[in-house]
Amino acid sequence: MNQRVNLSASWLALLGDQFDLPYMQQLRDFLLMQKRQGKQVYPPGEQMFAALNAIAVDDVRVVVIGQDPYHGPGQAHGLSFSVPHGVAIPPSLRNIFKEIDSDIGLQETVKHYCGDLTSWAQQGVLLLNSVLSVEHAQAASHQGQGWEQFTDVLVTRLAQRRQGLVFLLWGSYAQKKGKLVDGDRHHLLSAPHPSPLSAHRGFLGCKHFSTTNQLLLAQGLSAIDWSPTTITHIHSDIS
Repeated sequence: MNQRVNLSASWLALLGDQFDLPYMQQLRDFLLMQKRQGKQVYPPGEQMFAALNAIAVDDVRVVVIGQDPYHGPGQAHGLSFSVPHGVAIPPSLRNIFKEIDSDIGLQETVKHYCGDLTSWAQQGVLLLNSVLSVEHAQAASHQGQGWEQFTDVLVTRLAQRRQGLVFLLWGSYAQKKGKLVDGDRHHLLSAPHPSPLSAHRGFLGCKHFSTTNQLLLAQGLSAIDWSPTTITHIHSDIS
């Protein structure tokens, strides 16, 4: 939101005009006010655009749309549903791993994985939150401040520029974002949110991970390796 924010070149070319618009200036002022008031905001400023900086526009193959960042200390690092290595796996992400295991199988039990999804981003998965910041311990606290307009433009322009992307729309919030995407140009896969409150209503069993790979392979693209990063040096045999 200021000169210290480093947005990669391909996304800057796609979205750079947004930063001079009044709504983004107002968002910048809001974030500065939060800082002046001594409020803790997640993720750190240099990581707010991490999902975009992890992958060039033309390398995106899959889009996962989350709502807003985790609001606990050390959890958010700019990738939707992801947490840094060493941070406990949140319940929604644990259900994502359970579905991957059920759908395509994992080499280890879920307890042997960490929640850092950077490897997915490196393969072309855009892990995008609709809102890119949040106040400590205050879920959804930065909604309605301008981020939604920014990510609406992002999704709209990305969908217009590209073709054949796979959008994974988990929950009503993500599915509203999906309405910005032409379903004749892209593949829209919808399911309930992986939260423990809704995962058993259809997220578990949705088989989105194998379906995504089938859609990519049909376009002559490589499949995504959905296996999360393995935690090393685990000696516990507790199941």
